[in-house]
Amino acid sequence: MSKDKLILAIESSCDETSVAVIKNESQLLSNIIASQVESHKRFGGVVPEVASRHHVEVVTLCIEDALHEAGVKANELDAVAVTYGPGLVGALLVGMAAAKAFAWANQLPLISVNHMAGHLMAAREQEELTYPLMALLVSGGHTELVYVSESGNYHIIGETRDDAVGEAYDKVGRVMGLTYPAGREIDELAHRGQDVYDFPRAMIKEDNLEFSFSGLKSAFINLYHNAQQKGESLPTEDLCASFQAAVMDILMVKTKKALEQYPVQTLVVAGGVAANQGLRERLAAEINDVKVIIPPLRLCGDNAGMIAFAAAVEAELGHFSSLDLNAKPSLTFPVLEQ
Repeated sequence: MSKDKLILAIESSCDETSVAVIKNESQLLSNIIASQVESHKRFGGVVPEVASRHHVEVVTLCIEDALHEAGVKANELDAVAVTYGPGLVGALLVGMAAAKAFAWANQLPLISVNHMAGHLMAAREQEELTYPLMALLVSGGHTELVYVSESGNYHIIGETRDDAVGEAYDKVGRVMGLTYPAGREIDELAHRGQDVYDFPRAMIKEDNLEFSFSGLKSAFINLYHNAQQKGESLPTEDLCASFQAAVMDILMVKTKKALEQYPVQTLVVAGGVAANQGLRERLAAEINDVKVIIPPLRLCGDNAGMIAFAAAVEAELGHFSSLDLNAKPSLTFPVLEQ
C-alpha cells in the first residue's frame, strides 16, 4: 500500500489565522480558524497592524490544534504550504515565517500558494474539477474572472478596475451603520426589501469582461447622505435590495459574456461573496448550460483548507519553493493574452 500524502497548510493573508491538514489531495482532516472579526468590528474594517499582532499570538497554537485534530504528527507530514500573496504584507509575513520555521525544523519541502488559487481550488471539496473551466472569484479584496486551461494554470480574463465587490458591500454597510463585515446582513435585508432605487450598473453594456463597483458605491452613499441631510428616512431593506440587485446584475452579465467567449463545461464561483444567497439564487436561475460548482459555506471565507487544496495541486505538479520565499502582497494571476 502507498503511503498517505499529508500536507499542512497555513493561511494568514488578512484577518483569519488558519491551519489545515489535507490527506491525499482531497480529504481535509482539520481546518482550524482563529477569527479576528471581533477585534476589527469597532474600526469598521481590518487594521493591518492589529491583524499582524493577532496572527503572531495564535499561529503556533493553530498549528498544534490542526495537527491534534487531524491525528497527525509532524514527522508524518510530506510538505508545508503557505499563502504568500495577495494580502496584507505584515499578515502574510507572520504566516510565512511560521511555515518556513516549521518546514526547516521538520525537514519538509515548502509549497507557496496564491490566495486566490486557494479560493478557486476550494471547489474540489465538492467534486474533482475538469478542465478547462471558468471561475468567478468574488471576495473582499478581489473580483475577477479566471480561465483555468489545465490544473494549476490560471489566467485572468477580466477583473475590477476599482473596488472589489466585497469591499463595496462593507463600505455601504458602514454608511448604514451595519456591523462589519456587512455582507451577510445586507444579503438578509435585501431578501426582505424591493428593488426600488435605480442604482447604476457600470460597464454592463461594454463588450469587455471588466468590472466596476466604485460608481455604484458612490451613488448609494450620495443617496443615503442626501436623504439624511433632508431629514428623510429611507427603508434599509429597500436600499439593500436595490444595491444587491445592481451588484448581481453586473456579476451575472460579465460572467455570461465570459462563458460565451470561453466555452467551458464548468463554472466555479468562489470567495467570501460566494456565500451570498442572492448570488447563489441568480446563478441557479440563470446559468443552466454549464455546471456551477460553489465551495461549501465553511470554505468560502478565508481558511487554510482552501490553501491545502491548492497546495495539493502544486505538489502534484512538482512546484516547491525555497526557504528564501518572500511575501507578494500584490500577487496576481497572469492575464490571458487574446
